[in-house]
Amino acid sequence: MNTMLRKSVLGIAGLAFAGGLAAGPLHHADPATTATTGGSPVAVAVQADKPGVDKAKLIPHGTQGSQSHIDLNNEQVGNAKAIIKATKKAGMDERAAVIAIGTSLQESKLENLGHLGDANDHDSLGLFQQRPTSGWGTPEQITDPEYSTMAYLKGLKQVDGWQDMPLTQAAQTVQVSAYPDAYAQWETQAADLVAQHWNS
Repeated sequence: MNTMLRKSVLGIAGLAFAGGLAAGPLHHADPATTATTGGSPVAVAVQADKPGVDKAKLIPHGTQGSQSHIDLNNEQVGNAKAIIKATKKAGMDERAAVIAIGTSLQESKLENLGHLGDANDHDSLGLFQQRPTSGWGTPEQITDPEYSTMAYLKGLKQVDGWQDMPLTQAAQTVQVSAYPDAYAQWETQAADLVAQHWNS
């Protein structure tokens, strides 16, 4: 994806960069029944009741606040699958994958972002908007989905009690975002993606 197209994707997704990390769209809807895409409410059905997926592991604390939803293209779904694969490789469970995907939805809308020129927030790159100058790795490493996910999960493992935290608290402890509550809005969609693809 070229730089101009990335800028266009970011503009459409409603991303705003500040404080070293990306802030997501501010569309809100009833978290129990709807999500938003393009400003219109649509039905949400977390597929956590699929065989082999333990709903209690996906959203053990319930969702916090209104939930957002975006339509994903094949590349974005592929990146969600890459996060799930890396989570399994790290020996972590479905909940870790939900937290990682929710974080990536907030930071990049599951786009593996390269340098965005003037739209870049410092030197943030990849699925999690990790910064080479903050020690996350080289630009090449950070834009590798497996590497960036493993680096994110390494940070998550260092958070005492992450398993017992709401998604937004666990994500914020790793990411240190200027928008600490913004991760919460992606929990339903993240759980849906994990439910769909964990056993695929």
